[in-house]
Amino acid sequence: MLKGEYTGLRAIERYDLASLLKWRNNPDFRLFFREYRELSCENQNEWFEKKVVDDMRTKMFAIVDIQSDELIGACGLCYIDWINRSADFSIYIGKDDLYIDECYAVDAAKVLEKYGFEELNLHRLWAEVYSIDSKKIDFFRTLRFTLEGTFKETHWTQGKWVDSLFFAKLNK
Repeated sequence: MLKGEYTGLRAIERYDLASLLKWRNNPDFRLFFREYRELSCENQNEWFEKKVVDDMRTKMFAIVDIQSDELIGACGLCYIDWINRSADFSIYIGKDDLYIDECYAVDAAKVLEKYGFEELNLHRLWAEVYSIDSKKIDFFRTLRFTLEGTFKETHWTQGKWVDSLFFAKLNK
C-alpha cells in the first residue's frame, strides 16, 4: 500500500466494485466524468478486467482511509504513454458524496503524484477538467498543476456545451 498522511492507495479488488459503481453512477459526479451514461454491473466488471487487471497503460487504485481501512474513493494514472512518460491523472472521493475535498483528495493526490513521478519515472501528469467542475479546477490549482489550454465546447451536458480545460504538472 502506498501511504499518505490520511489515505492509503491499494489495488482495487472485486469486492470494491459495488461501491465504485454506486459512486460512478452518482448523477452529481457523473456530470464531471467522461462516462456520461449509467453503468451496469457488467460495465463495471468489464472496466475492471480490461483496465484494472489487464491494461499496462492504466494504474488504478482504491483510496482508503488510513485509520479505518475503509474504501473512500478511487484514483489512477490512465492513458500512460511509456515512450513520452506522461499520464492522465484521475481522482474522486465517493464517501459521503465528497467528490473532491481538501483532506482526502489532496492527500491521495500527493501520494499518486509521488508514485507517478518517483516510481514510474513519468515526466508529465495531465488532467482534462470540464469548465463546469469548479471543485476540480481549484483542486488542480492547489496541487500546482498549470492550466495549459482550453478546448472549446467539447462536452455536452445539462443542455449546453462546456469546455475542456487541460491541466498538467511536470516532474522537475
